[in-house]
Amino acid sequence: MAVRIVRLGSPRAGGEGLRIGTVRRPPRGVAKQDFGRGDWYDIWYPNLAPSAGTLKLGQAAVTDAQWREFARRYRAEMAAPDNARSIALLAALSRSTAFSVGCYCEVEARCHRSLLRGLLAAQGAEIADD
Repeated sequence: MAVRIVRLGSPRAGGEGLRIGTVRRPPRGVAKQDFGRGDWYDIWYPNLAPSAGTLKLGQAAVTDAQWREFARRYRAEMAAPDNARSIALLAALSRSTAFSVGCYCEVEARCHRSLLRGLLAAQGAEIADD
C-alpha cells in the first residue's frame, strides 16, 4: 500500500484508493456530488493546503527565490501541530492502505504537492511511483 501524489481532475490510477483534495477551494463549476465521479477528490481536506496568502505567493512565484520563499512559508504552516499530526497520520496510513493526495496545479514541481510529497516522505510515508 502507498500514497500517490496526483493532479486532481486527472484520471485515477488502478488501485489508487481514496482521493484526498488538499486544496484551498473546491473545483469551480463542478457540482458537489460530481467531485468523486469527475476524478477531482472523494474527501476535501483543505488543512494541508497553503493558506490564502501563501497560496497567492506560490501562484505568483516566477523566480527560484520567490518559489523558495513560498516553500519556506508552506513548510512553516505544515509544522503547526494540527498540520504536523495530519501529515504523520497520512504517513502512517500509507503503510497499510492505498490513497492519494493532490492539487489542481499542472506542474507538480511548482505546486505545494511537491512539498507535501517531501513532508510525507520525511515522516516515513510509503509513496507510490508514478
